[in-house]
Amino acid sequence: MPIKVVITNDFEHLSKVAADVVKEKLIGLSKGKKEIVLGLATGNSPTGMYKHLAQAANDGEFDSSRIRSFNLDEYVGLPGENAQQRVVHPESYCYFMIHEFLGLLKKKFIEANVPFGSLIDQKVLVRELKKHSGDWAYKGTDAGKSIAIKQKTRSPYLAWIKKDILDGYAQKIKKAGGIDLQVIGVGGRGHVAFHESGIPFKGSSVMLVKLDDDTIKNSVADGHFPSVHNAPNYAVSMGAELVYQAKNIVLLANGERKVESVTRSLLGDVTPKVPISYGQKFADNGGTLIYVIDKVAGRDLLAHKGALREKNVVLEDCTEA
Repeated sequence: MPIKVVITNDFEHLSKVAADVVKEKLIGLSKGKKEIVLGLATGNSPTGMYKHLAQAANDGEFDSSRIRSFNLDEYVGLPGENAQQRVVHPESYCYFMIHEFLGLLKKKFIEANVPFGSLIDQKVLVRELKKHSGDWAYKGTDAGKSIAIKQKTRSPYLAWIKKDILDGYAQKIKKAGGIDLQVIGVGGRGHVAFHESGIPFKGSSVMLVKLDDDTIKNSVADGHFPSVHNAPNYAVSMGAELVYQAKNIVLLANGERKVESVTRSLLGDVTPKVPISYGQKFADNGGTLIYVIDKVAGRDLLAHKGALREKNVVLEDCTEA
């Protein structure tokens, strides 16, 4: 199917347009399904959209009590003495979702799921990775890499992570029937969730990831952590291969930092160096993919309308003349 790109004026306009797109998709899905499986993202890009969606649900425009949600990712290594403290840490993605969306709803979801990264003790993880180096291997060509844990391990801790934390989350999504509608953002280097640049697409279901140095620095630059020494170094994340198994995907991007990755994802080749470029393959296989971006992030796309048409991308310019 053609990829659709909607260019908006600014963050507020993007948020309203994206909320309308998601709302209409949810209404359409609800006509044929008792339960809707919704994939959710964190980060700055969807915050405005979530407020509009919550208001629409509270106004009765769609029934939020028929939704089961799965988030893309969660940190490993947040400060805290135990899993409970890590879950409620202000920078946990569980906390984010409650604060930015779930807590605003009058009618709660059937169930809300976030990857189980907070259950992992980063100190124990690092110790076990060092002690049992034969139990795992890095996958990736850049600084950020997935940690592929082997089927048979000497470390009970790494075996538990693979079985219950990684495979367990993937199996829960499968048991729910797969994701009907997935909301994603865009990392500065084109990563989706914590599928970092250079991590292979093949086999990227739910991954344990060693974060890219740029990802860690950006988390500090965006004000989430006071320094790189306080920021988590690992995460549990859905990979691009799993993300793009959703039936419908809405991608949000705004601001200068997203220009290159958004442009390369549509006008360049499909490559693990720009994980969201996998969307081209997704659309070629019949998936519905809609970009909702502001005119800053879409600047280079607007300058290459002919190239977009050749790539079977439909551009809708909603900016003010």
